[in-house]
Amino acid sequence: MMILGLTGSIGMGKSAAADNFRRLGVPVHDADKTVHELLAKNGEAAPRIKDLFPDAVKKGILDRELIAKKVFGDAQALARIEEILHPMVRRREQTFLGRAARRGRPLVVLDIPLLFETGGEVRCDAVVTVSAPKFIQQQRVLKRQGMTRERFESILERQMPDAEKRRRADFVVLTGLGRDFSLRQILNLVRITSRWRGTKWPPRPDVRGKIIA
Repeated sequence: MMILGLTGSIGMGKSAAADNFRRLGVPVHDADKTVHELLAKNGEAAPRIKDLFPDAVKKGILDRELIAKKVFGDAQALARIEEILHPMVRRREQTFLGRAARRGRPLVVLDIPLLFETGGEVRCDAVVTVSAPKFIQQQRVLKRQGMTRERFESILERQMPDAEKRRRADFVVLTGLGRDFSLRQILNLVRITSRWRGTKWPPRPDVRGKIIA
């Protein structure tokens, strides 16, 4: 089974690219969606996050926007949240991969915004980075509800520069030239990589017995 990592900076069109993979029948694991599920009212991570930010709970539900404001500019608070969430997201990812392998899927996609930043590329056979001109990125992001230029810049500071992501990627999908153009690129990617033999699944133990993927 071939594992493709899908990544890209905020506003570059990664979600649309993931939807195109799904349209073409490729299973996609969405790390952001998984985080939403973990933080939902009955989510696995909700009790531990509530312990960290008890005042961010309204009617028994975590206020994600309030939490985002609390960790804005607070690296320690963000790190504490990530220590809770990252292992849970990885377990969900492993479950997804195992299920896809049992079903004989030749190709799957791991949609991970901070793929390079967290070293997640080592779990992938190849990486796809989505990219668009900076002015298009800004237009997309600043249209989002509650987004400010200050917050946009703060998010960019946490993310690897687009040029570096493109340099490290095996494939680059350009999303600023229309939906049809992006879809054709992804269709070509699926045709190519579906024929490749992946080496990252199943995970293998290293010489110390630690599981690697």
